[in-house]
Amino acid sequence: MKELFENNRRWAEKKTQSDPELFKKLSKGQAPKYLWFGCSDSRVPASEVLGLEPGDIFVHRNIANVFPHTDFNCLSVLQYGIEYLNIEEVIVCGHTKCGGVAAAMEQDQFGLVDNWLRNIRDVYSREKETLDKIEDREERYNRLIELNVTYQVMNICHTTIVQNAWAKKKKVCVHGWVYDISTGLLKDLNCSIASFKQVEDTYRTLKL
Repeated sequence: MKELFENNRRWAEKKTQSDPELFKKLSKGQAPKYLWFGCSDSRVPASEVLGLEPGDIFVHRNIANVFPHTDFNCLSVLQYGIEYLNIEEVIVCGHTKCGGVAAAMEQDQFGLVDNWLRNIRDVYSREKETLDKIEDREERYNRLIELNVTYQVMNICHTTIVQNAWAKKKKVCVHGWVYDISTGLLKDLNCSIASFKQVEDTYRTLKL
Protein backbone atom coordinates (compact mmCIF):
# COMPACT_ATOMS: atom_id res chain seq x y z
CA MET A 1 0.00 0.00 0.00
CA LYS A 2 2.87 2.39 0.75
CA GLU A 3 4.13 1.95 -2.81
CA LEU A 4 0.73 2.93 -4.21
CA PHE A 5 0.65 6.18 -2.23
CA GLU A 6 4.18 6.94 -3.41
CA ASN A 7 3.13 6.27 -7.00
CA ASN A 8 0.18 8.61 -6.51
CA ARG A 9 2.38 11.38 -5.17
CA ARG A 10 4.76 11.13 -8.13
CA TRP A 11 1.84 11.03 -10.57
CA ALA A 12 0.23 14.13 -9.05
CA GLU A 13 3.56 15.99 -9.16
CA LYS A 14 4.10 15.04 -12.80
CA LYS A 15 0.62 16.19 -13.79
CA THR A 16 1.03 19.46 -11.91
CA GLN A 17 4.35 20.13 -13.65
CA SER A 18 2.80 19.65 -17.10
CA ASP A 19 -0.36 21.61 -16.22
CA PRO A 20 -0.24 23.61 -12.95
CA GLU A 21 -3.98 24.36 -13.15
CA LEU A 22 -5.13 20.78 -13.89
CA PHE A 23 -6.40 19.77 -10.45
CA LYS A 24 -7.91 23.19 -9.82
CA LYS A 25 -9.90 22.84 -13.04
CA LEU A 26 -10.97 19.29 -12.21
CA SER A 27 -12.13 20.33 -8.74
CA LYS A 28 -14.64 22.72 -10.32
CA GLY A 29 -16.51 19.92 -12.13
CA GLN A 30 -16.31 17.53 -15.02
CA ALA A 31 -17.16 17.84 -18.71
CA PRO A 32 -16.07 14.58 -20.34
CA LYS A 33 -16.51 14.14 -24.07
CA TYR A 34 -16.93 10.38 -24.00
CA LEU A 35 -18.82 7.70 -22.07
CA TRP A 36 -17.11 4.30 -21.94
CA PHE A 37 -18.75 0.98 -21.11
CA GLY A 38 -15.94 -1.50 -20.79
CA CYS A 39 -14.79 -4.67 -19.09
CA SER A 40 -13.40 -4.75 -15.56
CA ASP A 41 -10.28 -6.52 -16.88
CA SER A 42 -7.16 -4.90 -15.41
CA ARG A 43 -5.45 -4.88 -18.82
CA VAL A 44 -7.91 -2.44 -20.38
CA PRO A 45 -7.68 0.98 -18.65
CA ALA A 46 -9.91 3.27 -20.70
CA SER A 47 -8.11 6.60 -20.38
CA GLU A 48 -4.67 5.06 -21.03
CA VAL A 49 -5.85 3.04 -24.03
CA LEU A 50 -7.28 6.23 -25.57
CA GLY A 51 -4.42 8.48 -24.50
CA LEU A 52 -6.76 10.77 -22.57
CA GLU A 53 -6.34 12.90 -19.47
CA PRO A 54 -8.34 12.95 -16.20
CA GLY A 55 -11.73 14.50 -16.87
CA ASP A 56 -11.91 13.45 -20.53
CA ILE A 57 -13.87 10.21 -20.22
CA PHE A 58 -16.75 9.00 -18.02
CA VAL A 59 -16.28 5.29 -17.32
CA HIS A 60 -18.39 2.30 -16.31
CA ARG A 61 -16.86 -1.17 -16.18
CA ASN A 62 -18.20 -4.62 -15.39
CA ILE A 63 -17.44 -8.22 -16.29
CA ALA A 64 -17.49 -8.63 -20.08
CA ASN A 65 -18.81 -5.10 -20.79
CA VAL A 66 -22.47 -6.08 -20.56
CA PHE A 67 -25.38 -3.63 -20.55
CA PRO A 68 -28.47 -5.45 -19.19
CA HIS A 69 -31.77 -3.55 -19.29
CA THR A 70 -32.39 -4.36 -15.64
CA ASP A 71 -29.06 -3.12 -14.30
CA PHE A 72 -29.70 0.19 -12.54
CA ASN A 73 -25.98 0.85 -12.25
CA CYS A 74 -25.54 0.79 -16.03
CA LEU A 75 -28.74 2.75 -16.57
CA SER A 76 -27.80 5.40 -13.99
CA VAL A 77 -24.37 5.93 -15.56
CA LEU A 78 -25.94 6.21 -19.01
CA GLN A 79 -28.60 8.68 -17.84
CA TYR A 80 -26.14 10.84 -15.94
CA GLY A 81 -23.70 10.85 -18.84
CA ILE A 82 -26.26 11.82 -21.47
CA GLU A 83 -28.72 13.99 -19.56
CA TYR A 84 -26.43 15.82 -17.14
CA LEU A 85 -22.96 15.68 -18.67
CA ASN A 86 -24.35 16.06 -22.21
CA ILE A 87 -22.05 13.40 -23.61
CA GLU A 88 -22.67 12.67 -27.28
CA GLU A 89 -20.23 9.81 -27.92
CA VAL A 90 -20.89 6.51 -26.10
CA ILE A 91 -18.45 3.64 -26.54
CA VAL A 92 -18.94 -0.04 -25.76
CA CYS A 93 -15.51 -1.65 -25.77
CA GLY A 94 -14.87 -5.37 -25.48
CA HIS A 95 -11.45 -6.96 -25.64
CA THR A 96 -9.65 -10.08 -26.77
CA LYS A 97 -8.79 -12.75 -24.17
CA CYS A 98 -11.98 -11.87 -22.26
CA GLY A 99 -12.45 -14.37 -19.44
CA GLY A 100 -16.14 -13.58 -19.10
CA VAL A 101 -16.90 -14.41 -22.72
CA ALA A 102 -14.73 -17.54 -22.53
CA ALA A 103 -16.64 -18.72 -19.44
CA ALA A 104 -19.98 -18.10 -21.17
CA MET A 105 -18.92 -20.51 -23.90
CA GLU A 106 -18.43 -23.35 -21.43
CA GLN A 107 -21.07 -25.79 -20.22
CA ASP A 108 -19.89 -25.39 -16.66
CA GLN A 109 -20.66 -23.45 -13.50
CA PHE A 110 -18.41 -20.75 -12.06
CA GLY A 111 -20.53 -19.49 -9.20
CA LEU A 112 -22.52 -16.28 -8.79
CA VAL A 113 -21.05 -14.87 -11.99
CA ASP A 114 -23.02 -17.44 -14.00
CA ASN A 115 -26.12 -15.31 -13.52
CA TRP A 116 -24.32 -12.33 -15.05
CA LEU A 117 -22.84 -14.38 -17.87
CA ARG A 118 -26.36 -15.45 -18.84
CA ASN A 119 -26.46 -12.19 -20.79
CA ILE A 120 -23.61 -13.44 -23.00
CA ARG A 121 -25.07 -16.94 -23.24
CA ASP A 122 -28.20 -15.27 -24.61
CA VAL A 123 -26.08 -13.68 -27.34
CA TYR A 124 -24.54 -17.08 -28.10
CA SER A 125 -27.99 -18.65 -28.29
CA ARG A 126 -29.28 -16.02 -30.72
CA GLU A 127 -26.20 -16.35 -32.92
CA LYS A 128 -25.65 -20.10 -32.42
CA GLU A 129 -26.15 -21.03 -36.07
CA THR A 130 -23.52 -18.54 -37.21
CA LEU A 131 -21.07 -19.27 -34.41
CA ASP A 132 -21.27 -23.06 -34.70
CA LYS A 133 -20.22 -22.82 -38.33
CA ILE A 134 -16.86 -21.45 -37.17
CA GLU A 135 -14.77 -24.58 -36.65
CA ASP A 136 -11.73 -22.92 -35.07
CA ARG A 137 -12.49 -22.42 -31.39
CA GLU A 138 -10.31 -19.30 -31.03
CA GLU A 139 -11.94 -17.70 -34.04
CA ARG A 140 -15.40 -18.56 -32.70
CA TYR A 141 -14.44 -17.08 -29.33
CA ASN A 142 -13.25 -13.83 -30.93
CA ARG A 143 -16.42 -13.61 -32.98
CA LEU A 144 -18.55 -13.97 -29.84
CA ILE A 145 -16.55 -11.13 -28.25
CA GLU A 146 -17.49 -8.93 -31.22
CA LEU A 147 -21.13 -10.03 -31.24
CA ASN A 148 -21.41 -9.36 -27.52
CA VAL A 149 -20.26 -5.77 -28.09
CA THR A 150 -22.72 -5.34 -30.96
CA TYR A 151 -25.62 -6.57 -28.84
CA GLN A 152 -24.67 -4.25 -25.97
CA VAL A 153 -24.62 -1.31 -28.39
CA MET A 154 -28.17 -2.25 -29.38
CA ASN A 155 -29.20 -2.67 -25.73
CA ILE A 156 -28.06 0.87 -24.97
CA CYS A 157 -29.97 2.23 -27.95
CA HIS A 158 -33.11 0.38 -26.86
CA THR A 159 -33.25 2.38 -23.62
CA THR A 160 -35.67 5.24 -23.10
CA ILE A 161 -32.63 7.29 -22.06
CA VAL A 162 -31.05 7.28 -25.51
CA GLN A 163 -34.34 7.40 -27.39
CA ASN A 164 -35.56 10.38 -25.37
CA ALA A 165 -32.28 12.13 -26.12
CA TRP A 166 -32.80 11.57 -29.84
CA ALA A 167 -36.39 12.81 -29.53
CA LYS A 168 -34.98 16.04 -28.07
CA LYS A 169 -32.65 16.32 -31.09
CA LYS A 170 -29.56 15.53 -29.03
CA LYS A 171 -26.69 14.08 -31.04
CA VAL A 172 -25.99 10.78 -29.30
CA CYS A 173 -24.02 8.08 -31.11
CA VAL A 174 -23.21 4.66 -29.63
CA HIS A 175 -20.11 2.88 -30.97
CA GLY A 176 -18.85 -0.69 -30.68
CA TRP A 177 -15.13 -1.42 -30.47
CA VAL A 178 -12.81 -4.27 -29.49
CA TYR A 179 -9.42 -3.75 -27.89
CA ASP A 180 -6.73 -6.24 -28.90
CA ILE A 181 -4.65 -6.98 -25.81
CA SER A 182 -1.87 -8.55 -27.90
CA THR A 183 -1.27 -5.36 -29.93
CA GLY A 184 -2.76 -2.56 -27.83
CA LEU A 185 -4.88 -1.47 -30.79
CA LEU A 186 -8.60 -0.79 -31.09
CA LYS A 187 -10.87 -2.25 -33.76
CA ASP A 188 -14.01 -0.43 -34.88
CA LEU A 189 -16.80 -2.96 -35.43
CA ASN A 190 -18.71 -0.47 -37.60
CA CYS A 191 -21.92 -1.05 -35.66
CA SER A 192 -22.50 2.55 -34.56
CA ILE A 193 -26.09 3.66 -33.98
CA ALA A 194 -27.03 7.34 -34.01
CA SER A 195 -30.77 7.56 -34.74
CA PHE A 196 -34.20 5.93 -34.48
CA LYS A 197 -33.86 4.76 -38.09
CA GLN A 198 -31.20 2.26 -37.03
CA VAL A 199 -33.33 0.74 -34.26
CA GLU A 200 -35.66 -2.17 -34.94
CA ASP A 201 -39.33 -1.16 -34.73
CA THR A 202 -39.97 -3.56 -31.85
CA TYR A 203 -37.59 -1.62 -29.63
CA ARG A 204 -38.75 1.89 -30.45
CA THR A 205 -40.49 3.38 -27.43
CA LEU A 206 -41.63 6.56 -29.15
CA LYS A 207 -43.87 7.11 -32.17
CA LEU A 208 -42.23 9.33 -34.75
